[in-house]
Amino acid sequence: MAETNTVIIGAGPAGLTAGYELLRYGASATIVEADGMVGGLARTVDYKGYLCDIGGHRFFTKWPEVDELWHEILGEAFVERQRLSRIYYKGHFFSYPLKPLNALFGLGWRESILILGSYVRAQVAPYSSEDNFQQWVSNRFGRRLYETFFKSYTEKVWGVPCTEIGAAWAAQRIKSLSLGSALQNAILKPKKVRIKSLISRFHYPERGPGQMWQTLAQQLTDQGCRILLNSPVQRIQHNGRKVTHVTVANNGGKPTEFAGTHFISSMPIRDLIRGLDPQPPEEIRRAADSLHYRDFIIVSLIVNRKNVMPDNWIYVHDPSVKVGRIQNFKNWSASMVPDQEKTYLGMEYFVSANDELWNLPDQELVAFATAELARLGLADVGEVEDGSALRVPKAYPVYANGWRESLAKISSYLEEHLPNLQLVGRNGMHKYNNQDHSMITALYAARNILGAKYDLWSVNTEPEYHEEEVELRAAKSRARRGSPKPLFNSNEG
Repeated sequence: MAETNTVIIGAGPAGLTAGYELLRYGASATIVEADGMVGGLARTVDYKGYLCDIGGHRFFTKWPEVDELWHEILGEAFVERQRLSRIYYKGHFFSYPLKPLNALFGLGWRESILILGSYVRAQVAPYSSEDNFQQWVSNRFGRRLYETFFKSYTEKVWGVPCTEIGAAWAAQRIKSLSLGSALQNAILKPKKVRIKSLISRFHYPERGPGQMWQTLAQQLTDQGCRILLNSPVQRIQHNGRKVTHVTVANNGGKPTEFAGTHFISSMPIRDLIRGLDPQPPEEIRRAADSLHYRDFIIVSLIVNRKNVMPDNWIYVHDPSVKVGRIQNFKNWSASMVPDQEKTYLGMEYFVSANDELWNLPDQELVAFATAELARLGLADVGEVEDGSALRVPKAYPVYANGWRESLAKISSYLEEHLPNLQLVGRNGMHKYNNQDHSMITALYAARNILGAKYDLWSVNTEPEYHEEEVELRAAKSRARRGSPKPLFNSNEG
């Protein structure tokens, strides 16, 4: 049985960040990853030299230490990019974030007046409760703008009516944004942008997000951290008081057990609970089984045209096509496309595993996406010369009715019975968050092992208040012994 201080399940942004923080203080760690490459949902996929970013990953954060870590890892390969994203709706393109004049000319005067009237009504007589996505958004934008720019896209993403989607998802993903704030940012142009969704510039690795995590993984390995790929967790053994070891299928060979004093997991909670040995009470198993996920397909197309569109990405709100979003990888970074006379697009489909689209053969998916691209008028069918399809299970935790109660039961059980197991990251905590939030939960988990007392479940998705940032720095100081230098030399990245 292999021995280590900490076993980390998952080599995505959360798992690798936890390993980084532990190594800074001389603690040993072993990271086990089910996939054949690191990065999780933030990995970069190479198809004949064309690089695909799964879902599009802006590197922007309100946590200074996360930003510092990104720069430390990649150095000059971490470049600043200009953001351009638009909404496609009824044959027209609209700027996103919304710009009043752009929306006015695109929708027409009559529709714009009706939208403004709907917004005023929402301010005067809002929904008395905000139990679902429709109510939450309508109260902030008005019912008519909700139906124009939110309803169709959101239902594509989740596959259910907006009335069945919890308001918590809207509160997390559209935090602090309203029609009023969009107008204020468009007209007044404040110097300090307070709304994360409205930023116009962000940083990005030259060769896609996977470059960040592949570089960090190599640096960790060079520092003595073990990272095992193709090693899915089969069992998490415990004695009712703590986790004792995990069993992984090591590269398809004989299972290997890893003992440890501490464990950090970013694997989906439902799978983690199913893997506990012995199994938890039936109530906890039912709570885990009630957690659901939305799956994802990205069809990447090589288009024989130098410029297809100026955007980094486009949200497709048109209900006549199934594609939900289109990434333009060359506009994320020119280094992602080997031939600058061509364009590489990612057609994103939000699906459920084993549904009709999921089960289409790859070449049929490429043909389907090509036809939809042509239907949107972005390129002709004959211009698409090649393509590939990638299926991503459990890409998005679903905030279905009752998810919060189920999560509370599971977290309480783990805290009481398995206190040396900490959950981090998007699927690890069943939170639809960004990679910077996943990294913060991982940093906190590592600091808890070093002596801090963070409640990971109370960590917000963004530090909105100065008090929170001050407490972050204070707790960081308490957790650390001394002030170590950066683990890596950013000039080497």
